[in-house]
Amino acid sequence: MPLLSVVLPVYRVQAYLRECLDSILEQTFTDVEVIAVDDCSPDHCGAILDEYAARDKRVRVVHLAENVGLGEARNAGMQHVTGEFVWFIDSDDWIAPGALAAVADRLITADPDVLVVDYAKVWWNNKSRRSKLSGLVRAEELPRVFTLAEYPNMIKTFHVAWNKIFRRDFLIKNEITYPTGLYEDVPVGYPVLMVADRITVLERVCIYYRQRRRGAITSTPGRRHFEVFDQYDLLFQRLDKIGARAEPFRALVFGRMLYQCLLVLENRERVAKADRREFFQALAEAYRRHLPSGGYELPEGQEGHRQRLVARGSWMRYRIARVTLRLTNSVKFRKDKLQRKVRLRSRLRMRYYRQQLRRPIDKNLAVYSAYWGKGYACNPKAVYEKMGELAPGVRGVWEVKPGQEDSVPPGIATVTIGTMEHYKALARAKYLITNVNYPGWVVKRRDAVHLSTNHGTPVKAMGVDQLKFPAGLQGMNMNWLLKRCDRWTFNISPNAYTSEIWERAYPCDYETLEVGYPRNDALANATPADVAAARERLGLKPGQTAIAYLPTYRDYEFGSDALLNVERFADRMPPETVLLVRVHHFDRSHVSGTHPRVIDLGDYPSVEDIYLAADAMITDYSSVMFDYAVLDRPLAIYAADWSKYKANRGAYLDVFTEGPGVTARNESELVDLFISGEVFGETAAATRKVFRDRFCYLDDGHASERVVRRVFLNQPAPALPDAGAVPVVHTEQLQELRSVFDESQPRDLSTAQAVTEDDTDISEEPSAVVGR
Repeated sequence: MPLLSVVLPVYRVQAYLRECLDSILEQTFTDVEVIAVDDCSPDHCGAILDEYAARDKRVRVVHLAENVGLGEARNAGMQHVTGEFVWFIDSDDWIAPGALAAVADRLITADPDVLVVDYAKVWWNNKSRRSKLSGLVRAEELPRVFTLAEYPNMIKTFHVAWNKIFRRDFLIKNEITYPTGLYEDVPVGYPVLMVADRITVLERVCIYYRQRRRGAITSTPGRRHFEVFDQYDLLFQRLDKIGARAEPFRALVFGRMLYQCLLVLENRERVAKADRREFFQALAEAYRRHLPSGGYELPEGQEGHRQRLVARGSWMRYRIARVTLRLTNSVKFRKDKLQRKVRLRSRLRMRYYRQQLRRPIDKNLAVYSAYWGKGYACNPKAVYEKMGELAPGVRGVWEVKPGQEDSVPPGIATVTIGTMEHYKALARAKYLITNVNYPGWVVKRRDAVHLSTNHGTPVKAMGVDQLKFPAGLQGMNMNWLLKRCDRWTFNISPNAYTSEIWERAYPCDYETLEVGYPRNDALANATPADVAAARERLGLKPGQTAIAYLPTYRDYEFGSDALLNVERFADRMPPETVLLVRVHHFDRSHVSGTHPRVIDLGDYPSVEDIYLAADAMITDYSSVMFDYAVLDRPLAIYAADWSKYKANRGAYLDVFTEGPGVTARNESELVDLFISGEVFGETAAATRKVFRDRFCYLDDGHASERVVRRVFLNQPAPALPDAGAVPVVHTEQLQELRSVFDESQPRDLSTAQAVTEDDTDISEEPSAVVGR
């Protein structure tokens, strides 16, 4: 029997679940079990839980057949608890390092019915604030163990479940369970303190309470927030059942009810504007229903004034008082905002744009953009071409930078950024499709659809996760970024791994389309003729072995110290080897262009041609590894600055243990991998298979079709491969594969083309390197 059982209800938290589980399982104190309750979560939470349970016997997963809500999920988990104490933790929060050891020490030495721990709120921008518990503890001068009757002010402790650890027998003896519905903590959080004979407080931050920007059910407007009154009705019923022991606290709890319900009323993210009057009236009725016979202590100031208006049931006076206060507090903000609007409206083009916004939306117009108007490329290109096939009635127009009009193939409509036609198209189009983001001044109209296609699978930290690595922010305003992302209607994800990251990195109200990347359809569907044509366009000759080198961008510093010296590397390769070099489009470094076997493709418009033409690839932390893996060809990770990059830019996965193929930390190691043939060996192929199973399982050549049918045609999309199953990540398997030396006869680069089962030379038969 473990000392502590953690009950973890799980529902739609795939972006945060791993952090929560890791924070528990990686503690130095290990006498703990985790009862994870999958509350029929519609995302990948169930698969993530099974993955953790498979590698850690302390994790037990309970999969519920239907969604029952947080309270009932806790009750379901409680049925499987074997520990002496129980801690109910919300699965989007996480516990502090060393917290379990501190909790265990207090449980053993104090032997409480209830242990209350301190916490800190943490917002999406990494700002945090500790709770008021420590101040309350110091003011009360609490002993190590006490009862609520001895220190009644402790009723002000936050009434939630996750800041308390309970003795299991105490919960069973007092028949304490959680009700259904929202605000399920209310009928439990107060009574447990009243009936406990031994309470202790650990004045240490043990849990971080995540303040989600979007997605939390308590921050979703709707009628369900009226359930708070049902929970307080149940609370007062439980106080009646407790009897004399609860009477001294009835007035205090009544005041907490008014305080909380007024917070809910004034939170625009909870009670919809149309429901506020009804909510106020329901609160006034609850006031009359539960007012203690001896009254209660009215707070001072604005809070007391609001509660007096509730007692009178005067919605109109309450509304006037609140509007007056808001206007007083926001005069300066409104003034500054008005000045900004005046500056914008003084510009001719912006005034024209605003005028166009008032005209009818064009339901058959779509504006496409790739890399801020740099041309015709990436996921938007694939979606555009599939649109022409499946929805020819929707006209597509591409926005391009001045001077880039020729980068779009003939016959495709364009608008030049900054022109009147451009502003008109952005204002009138129903569909806006981009792989980056539109400027902040672009308005999303009510019936418009914004499709964010993204342009890579993330290795480095993105979005709000970058706040932990400020060296890479380069002056980015995260508030402005998220406001632009708030316009997204749909956000494309290529796999379950990326869906988790996007939801955490961009916490906005969009629908995730986990369908694969449209741009990779060209790779999955490539024919031998496509490969031959790509090699011809790049000037490759028969018999030549093409190695692509595509590094990522180091946004925390400029320079090429971490990049491969491609000329020197080419000199050490056999004479039939050609390097296809394409640095990141943000990178200032360049290739000299003087080496006869190094082709600089920095300005080449189609990265897909480079993928198809290359017999092998070298990269570092770039998302190109995920795309190229679709072709199942040899990959080498050259990460000379891994420690520095990870510390400054942040990384979601370890390229040395989770990347595809082989890895090297310096140029000599990389050369040896190619000369020995290990890049093309069986061990490299095995690690590549694990990588492909994890990241490329949706790249079946139909991603574009799935997007078009869902976004533009509102039709059922084709079935996902393997029903969209999420591969389990086995890091140990990857490490074992990488530790195995390939004992087969090493291949030198002169025979490196023979990488398929039929041992066909790809220079003569391109089909040998095409396929799944």
